[in-house]
Amino acid sequence: MQETLSNPSTSPVTVSQASVTGSGFSIKGLTLPVSLSPNQQISFSVVFTPAAAGSATGSLTIVSNAMNSPLGVALSGTVSASGSLAANPASLGFGNVQVGGTANISETLTNTGGSSVTISQANVTGTAFSISGLTFPVTLDPNNSVTLTATFAPTGAGSASGMLTIVSDASNSNLNIALTGTATAASQLSISPASLNFGTVNVGSSSSLNASLNATGAAVTVSSASTNSSEFAVSRISFPLTIDAGQSAPFTVTFTPNASGGASAKLRFVSDASNSPSDQSLSGTGQAQSHSVALSWHLAKDAISYNVYRKLFTDNNYTQIATGETGTSYTDTTVAAGSTYDYAVTAVDANNQESGYSNIAKAVIPSN
Repeated sequence: MQETLSNPSTSPVTVSQASVTGSGFSIKGLTLPVSLSPNQQISFSVVFTPAAAGSATGSLTIVSNAMNSPLGVALSGTVSASGSLAANPASLGFGNVQVGGTANISETLTNTGGSSVTISQANVTGTAFSISGLTFPVTLDPNNSVTLTATFAPTGAGSASGMLTIVSDASNSNLNIALTGTATAASQLSISPASLNFGTVNVGSSSSLNASLNATGAAVTVSSASTNSSEFAVSRISFPLTIDAGQSAPFTVTFTPNASGGASAKLRFVSDASNSPSDQSLSGTGQAQSHSVALSWHLAKDAISYNVYRKLFTDNNYTQIATGETGTSYTDTTVAAGSTYDYAVTAVDANNQESGYSNIAKAVIPSN
């Protein structure tokens, strides 16, 4: 700051010395000795250059041939700490992240100094790293903080490193924060086999086939499985299910046709794999249940063959359905589901004489 010496007397005054005490104080712009005529003045600067924060005192002593020599001037000043930035955490390690995935970490910047700090830039090196959530410039008063988000989004497998540099007017004007992460191969979920064909299954009956889920690249967590047809159901597996890389998990699919004809569906597994959802094709054919009636009888004396007769339970007359059977059994494969039949057998001798009807056998055919 400026200091002025004046000679208010009627005689010349010669200033021979000027000395300063107190750490951080000095004078500038005063060449001694110097003579001051009556009413003349001279100005110079007293400079305060503190080396540390806190209060400082000192004195300026002017020696001359004036009556009030030496002339003392008290000096004082207070030093506040400069602004300084601290990062929490001091470095950012993202760990393992799958290729194509992302990981975020919050970074807090705090002004730990005694004066305001203005952040002007944040520069990132490393192609897989980026930041968001901070608009520049931003000014932080002492003890205030601001938070930004650092992101690791790898596009290729392997280790990655970078640097986040915070540029400001703080005492540590370039604050460096190390960035590290490892990109792992993207997880894949495959189904073996890719399709299941159940062939022909009777309506109302069931057929089951086994398959497996396989994880590659990284562990896969499967969250659900569903089909778009009620005729197919998955079992022997529960969710959520985590499958380590290189491992498999078995499951079973059951086909229960509810109508005749071809059926197809898609079994879909939803997971955190990069190729989710994963689908398995399902197919099968339902056929109407075929029924038959097996008849048997005892040998008749002198019989050389037998005839078989049938009628619906509600009919009066029989119809011959087999002639000249030489054995004592017969299977009727022409019955209709849901019907009831009466059966009778006659014996034929060598003279081609046919006996009367045997005892009546009743058969009730299921409706499916």
